[in-house]
Amino acid sequence: MAEGNEKGCVCVTGGTGFLASRLIMKLLQQGYAVNATVRSHRDGSPKDTSFLTNLEGAPGRLRIFVADLDNPESFSPAIEGCVGVFHVAQPMPDLEDPEDDDEAKYREAVRGAVRIFELCVKAGTVKRVVYTSSESAMVFNDEGAEVVDESCWSDVEYIRSSISREKAYSICKTMIEKAGFEFAHKSGLDLVTVIPPYIHGPFITPQCPYSVRLSMAWIFGDNDPIIEYQSVIPFVHVDDLASAHIFVFEHPNAEGRYTCCAVNTTLGELSAFLSTRYSHKYNIPLIKVSKEKGFKYPKESSKKLLVAGFQFKYGLEDMFDGAIECCKQRGLL
Repeated sequence: MAEGNEKGCVCVTGGTGFLASRLIMKLLQQGYAVNATVRSHRDGSPKDTSFLTNLEGAPGRLRIFVADLDNPESFSPAIEGCVGVFHVAQPMPDLEDPEDDDEAKYREAVRGAVRIFELCVKAGTVKRVVYTSSESAMVFNDEGAEVVDESCWSDVEYIRSSISREKAYSICKTMIEKAGFEFAHKSGLDLVTVIPPYIHGPFITPQCPYSVRLSMAWIFGDNDPIIEYQSVIPFVHVDDLASAHIFVFEHPNAEGRYTCCAVNTTLGELSAFLSTRYSHKYNIPLIKVSKEKGFKYPKESSKKLLVAGFQFKYGLEDMFDGAIECCKQRGLL
């Protein structure tokens, strides 16, 4: 990839999201020009993007494009002329009913993602595409592995029959990532995927991101958070994750999938950590036995990413301290 002041322009889809907004910030800091796509509100009104346009480096190097995953062609103007595309935006089969298992909606989501990859090839300037996948595309199968990595894939039929929470999301992410590699193999597109676990840490978005609220459930007073149903809980700091995206984009030999997990902790360890660090302010339960039901969550290995030369900078303390401070600033705590 180009260096110095000639890094060129990249496209980041889903620009107002937790990860995408952090990624845009870091790309601007590193000298890239950025075309960010955002989706309008359901009533057609534009979203507030001032928290992006006010970023350092944004004047002159950040352009906002309105694009909708329901209309993949709308991404073409944002992709045109770019040297790279970070496809972070995620089509959801049904946000109102995350357990809605509708095959037609999955096929539509896959077609939309593949069409965006086709537009990247058509542009003629895109050197590499980095797609943000999810641990949901890696961990759910009946193999019973204690540690999973990039070689592992979730099984859609297993998800349908055995996974009760966020079923639609897990199926969608698995199908899109597999379809992406199938298209890349046929077309010659240079596609790399990054597989994050729970994304945590400070946020620049106006609202508290879903994954942060989920990770902070006990601090917000939720007595039955989803994480209580996992024996292993993997985390990555949002800044490390954004850096990993840029790292695999710029690395000349990057290929395939990259797991991006900085910390594997257990429910008991997390409970003890939070209680020790924050018990003077928040009522954190001390939990010794997992309430995990059914699927046994594995640890996640980021060996491939580390061997390539990437280094994680942040631990749990940074993730929770940063998220708590952001929530306080927004009056949420």
